[in-house]
Amino acid sequence: MKVTFPHMSPVIVYKKLFELLGHEVIMPPTPTQKTIDLGVKNSPEFACFPLKVIMGSYIEAIEKGAEVIVTSGGDGPCRAGYYGELHQRILKSLGYNVEIIVFDALFPRFGDFMKGVFKIKGRNSVAKVIKTLKTVYRLAYAVDGLEKRIEKLRAYEVTNGDCNRAWDEILDLFDKVSSIDDVKDVEEKAGKILDRIPHIKVQEQNKIRVGIVGEIYVVLESSINMEIEKILGSLGVETERSQYLSEWIEFNMIPKAFRDKKIDNVMEKGKKFIEIQIGGHAQETVGFIKDFKDRGFDGIIHLMPFGCLPELVTQSIVPEMTKKFDMPVLTIPIDEQTGKANNLTRIEAFIDLLRSKKNMTTIKSDKVAITA
Repeated sequence: MKVTFPHMSPVIVYKKLFELLGHEVIMPPTPTQKTIDLGVKNSPEFACFPLKVIMGSYIEAIEKGAEVIVTSGGDGPCRAGYYGELHQRILKSLGYNVEIIVFDALFPRFGDFMKGVFKIKGRNSVAKVIKTLKTVYRLAYAVDGLEKRIEKLRAYEVTNGDCNRAWDEILDLFDKVSSIDDVKDVEEKAGKILDRIPHIKVQEQNKIRVGIVGEIYVVLESSINMEIEKILGSLGVETERSQYLSEWIEFNMIPKAFRDKKIDNVMEKGKKFIEIQIGGHAQETVGFIKDFKDRGFDGIIHLMPFGCLPELVTQSIVPEMTKKFDMPVLTIPIDEQTGKANNLTRIEAFIDLLRSKKNMTTIKSDKVAITA
C-alpha cells in the first residue's frame, strides 16, 4: 500500500520502517508556507498549530498518491489524542478517501496498538516485522546520537555550513541501510565524517549551552521552528533538545522496567511544578528546565505552538522557575504568523544576555579565587 506520515524530523526513520516492510512510501513534502496555508484553511480556527501544519502535510501527500496515513496519538487532556479522528473527518469532507492508522503508547492500550501493527505488517512474517522494528529503532538511536554531536559541533565549525553539509551526507548513507549491521557501519562512517570537520577549540568556561524545550512537533520539526538549532549554532551556541525520536520510542514502547530512566527521572522533576499529567509534554518541559539547570546549561528556549494548552500552562510556570533557579528562559510562540526576522532579533538579544551573565559569573569567581 502507498503509505505516508506526518513530516516530523528525522523522517528517514519512518521512511525506512515502511520501506523495509515492503510498502510504497509517499514522502510528505517538507512543510512550507503552502503547507501551512492549506492546513490553516482546512482546520478549525482555534486548533493548535501542529494540527494545522500536519493537516496541510496530509493533503499534499494525498495529492501525491498516498492511500494510508500512519501517525502517533496522545493521551490525557491534550488534543493530540483526537488528531487522528479530526483529520480523518476533515479529509473525508474534502473528498479524500484515505485510512488513518493511529499508534498510541504500547501500554496500556496493547490491543489497539497490535491492531495497528497487523494493518501495516502486510504479508511479512512476525519474525520479519520484529527484525524490522529492531533495525528501525537502532537507526533512530544512531541518528539521534549523531545529531546530538552535530548540535554541539556546529557552534565551533570553522567554515559556516560544514555541519549541515555533513549531516545531509550522513542521512544519504542511512537511506541505504537495510539491517542493524548496515546501521552500525554507517554510524562508524558518520563518526569519521564529523571528525574531519575543522572546528575552533573553545575553553569550557567560555561555552554557551542552551536547552530547547516545548511541544514535541515544534521541537523536532526544523521547518516549523525557524531551524532554531542552526540559528543558535551560527551564534556559537551548543544546543540540546528535550525531545528526540529514539527517546520517545523508548518511553512509549518499552516497559518501564526495561527502559532507560532518563525521561522518567525528568518527569519526576516536572511533577514538583505540575503535579498531574495534563497531556502533551508539559511535565517534561518543566522537568527539562530543571534538568538543564542541574546539568549546567546557561539558558532555555521554550517553543510554544499557538493553541497548545499544555504548553500554555507551562508558560505560566516559567517565571517562577526562572526566578527560583536563576535560569533565563525565552518563550517563543509559534503559529502561521511567526516572523523569523523578528524572532532572530529576540534570540540574538537573549544569547547576548547569557554571555553577559556568564562573564559576570566568571569575573566574580576569579575575584573569589584571588582573595582566597
